[in-house]
Order: sequence, then structure tokens, then C-alpha cells
Amino acid sequence: MNYFNSNSSSVPKDIILLLVRVFIGFAMLSHGFPKLQMLLEGGKIEFFDFIGLGPLVSLVLTVIAEFVCSILLILGLFTRISLSFLIFTMIIAAFVVHGADPFEKREMSLIYLSVYLLLMAFGAGKVSVDHMIEKRKRASDW
Repeated sequence: MNYFNSNSSSVPKDIILLLVRVFIGFAMLSHGFPKLQMLLEGGKIEFFDFIGLGPLVSLVLTVIAEFVCSILLILGLFTRISLSFLIFTMIIAAFVVHGADPFEKREMSLIYLSVYLLLMAFGAGKVSVDHMIEKRKRASDW
């Protein structure tokens, strides 16, 4: 096995991409699910208003990113679109919400951001719904 050539075999790369997608997706779900519960409780919503449209809209957008897009990421469905929402959310979390905080408060969102950027660069891999759709499109000449 040639460790210096990234084109040598895609099987290990695709397995690693699957593992990273599943792990980081479930890890982000643990942040998104409490926000979804907060949204569904129906009480007074106290959430950071990052775009000036009110805390409810900000919370809904964050739940879409952290919960819905994480599920799509795990499945490998609409991966790059989902990653766009997640990247935007982590940029807001790191540089706006925790912008004045010490690095320790921003560290987690920056780690998520870096993983999302890597996944954006490499894609979902062959073990994904995106790949199955693309394979079917090529086979049927859509």
C-alpha cells in the first residue's frame, strides 16, 4: 500500500469518510436535539439572535442545521448542501456567539468547523446515498 498517494485505493478512504460522517453527525445531534426540544416545548425562547430576525427564527435555523442537516450528513444525503448549513452555523457559533469568549469556549465549534470543511473538500464518499443516486443517474442517463 502506498501511503503517500491518495489515489491508491478508495476503499479505506470511503470507510474513513463514512466513520467520520457518522461520528460527527451523531456528535452534533447531541447539540441539536436539546435545541429541538426547546423549540417544541413552546415556552419563552431565549436564544442568541444572530441575524436580527428574532430568537425564534435563529433557533429554528440552528435546529435545521444541527439536527436535520446532521441526520442528512449521517446518511450521506445532500451532503455538501447540509455541510454548508453546518459550516455557517459553526462560523456563527465560533466567531459571533462566542467571539468575545476565551478560546476554550470557541474550541468545540472550531473543531466541528474544521471537520465539516474537510468533509466538504472530500465529499461523502462511496458509502452514501449521494453516491447511490449519482451511480443510478449515470446508469440511466438522466
